[in-house]
Amino acid sequence: MSTDPRTGSPAGAARPAAARTTPGTALAALLRSGRRDAHGLRVIVTGASGTFGRALSARLTELGAHVVGLDLAPGPDDPVEVLACDLTDDAAVPGAVADALAQLGGLDLLINNAGTGGPAPAELPPGPEVRRQLDINLLGTWRTTAACVDALVASRGRVVMVSSRMAVLQLPLAAAYGASKRALVAYADALRLEIGTHVGVSCVYPSAVRSPIHDSTAAAGLSLEGMSSYEPLEGVVDTVLRAGLGRRARRDLATTRRGAAEIFLARHLPSLTDRIVARTLARRVRSGAFDGAAPAAGVVRRHGDRP
Repeated sequence: MSTDPRTGSPAGAARPAAARTTPGTALAALLRSGRRDAHGLRVIVTGASGTFGRALSARLTELGAHVVGLDLAPGPDDPVEVLACDLTDDAAVPGAVADALAQLGGLDLLINNAGTGGPAPAELPPGPEVRRQLDINLLGTWRTTAACVDALVASRGRVVMVSSRMAVLQLPLAAAYGASKRALVAYADALRLEIGTHVGVSCVYPSAVRSPIHDSTAAAGLSLEGMSSYEPLEGVVDTVLRAGLGRRARRDLATTRRGAAEIFLARHLPSLTDRIVARTLARRVRSGAFDGAAPAAGVVRRHGDRP
């Protein structure tokens, strides 16, 4: 009779009830069902001092992975070592990645998590805020990944891009964020075609999670309240690790069932989702939610002009 090498029990035997009911998530279930073990995996996480990055780094460390983070401003209580790195600096990124690779002794998993948001109406000319979001969300990921490619090819590793539902379902007054995340997916698609013989490339699509990334938008009077439904951080972390630790690389992963439905509708019935978002925006404008918000002045004025 064959046995399960992880438990010593007969293969196919039912696990004890305690093992079946232990909380922790989809990730624990995946690992129990034969997905690859995180012990000893060498991981780089960008944006490692932010909300997502800290949670991802802590979870991976708990699972036995060796994690080095990259962040513009490492925190004093980061759960892993985080190297200071400005992802918008062409010269700085290769050096920081080289230092991380030297510490890890190679690389099995790159999680491109770093990102930023902020108000950016599509009707206004692109300014510093637009360039900042494109540079961090798209080009920062591109720089980091390019510096990691050789190590990932050598290990037959994985790349996980933390994209956004807004890569598919755009919201108003945030054109730069949506454009940067949609472009990130296009970059991932090109990367997959080029190195997919050796490296798995996955995109994860969170919706809104309460974190400081929304602070500048709220400060501009453009709160997401009423425009988007928030989801728990834990689900995003589980999905990112599912992408990184699954037996096979998944191309695209939504973080919730609702998110998967929204992405499906946006891809296959875009006119319908346009109407839904437009109606939601109109209700928000009529409620006075954007009164006094300079970036929304044009939207408020045009809705006021309608009969």
